Order: sequence, then C-alpha cells, then structure tokens
Amino acid sequence: MTDAAKPRGELTLRTLAMPGDANPAGDIFGGWVMAQMDLASGIRAAERAKGRVVTAAVKEMAFELPVKIGDTLSVYTDIDRVGRTSITLIVEAWAHRSRYAKMEKVTAGTFIMVALDEEGKPKQVPEE
Repeated sequence: MTDAAKPRGELTLRTLAMPGDANPAGDIFGGWVMAQMDLASGIRAAERAKGRVVTAAVKEMAFELPVKIGDTLSVYTDIDRVGRTSITLIVEAWAHRSRYAKMEKVTAGTFIMVALDEEGKPKQVPEE
C-alpha cells in the first residue's frame, strides 16, 4: 500500500477469506464481500444511532479486484451523512494479500442504513 492508496474511514471489520466462500478458481464470491461490507455498515451505523439499524439501500458499488482464498478482508467505514432517520456510509473493502505483503482496495460502495425503534419503525438518529 502506497501513501497515495490509503483506506478511507475507520477499520470496522476484519475477516479471513476461506475456501467455502470461493468459486472453483479460488476467487471469493462478490456476495460474500458485499455481506461483510453490510455487516460493517451495520456495526458502525448502530454505534452512531445508539440502537438497531437496517440496510435501506446500497449504491454505486463496483468490484475492482478479486479477493482470493487466504486474503484478509478489511472493511473501512466512513459516515458521510446523518439524516433524520438515516445514516449514509462510504464503505471500502481492502484485501491484505499476505502472499505478496500488500494491501489493495477491491471494492467500495455507499450504504444507507435506517435507525429503527423497538417496534421496527424508523426513529430519529440521536445527536452525537
């Protein structure tokens, strides 16, 4: 990773890409990567909302590079906007390729989470 290529946001989730998450060529399924990004979004948004959140939308996501078996996937989140009931996060997934001692951005996306009350209805995101 060069100085020009640094993750945006806070490290929120790290996990290891395993054979059960891959196709026969050893590439990790995009859906698995997206699920990890969704988990990270939920963690970060729930901390900010001080309670339950759900994914309302995922926008502008493109896979730039594959994740391979044995890579450590690191997901970074940056809160871009807080609305009345929603939190918009910029989420980046980076693969640490231990075989080559480098880290590369594999994908990024915009996740919109909505805060919910105990009855599952949207609630106002509290002030920080």
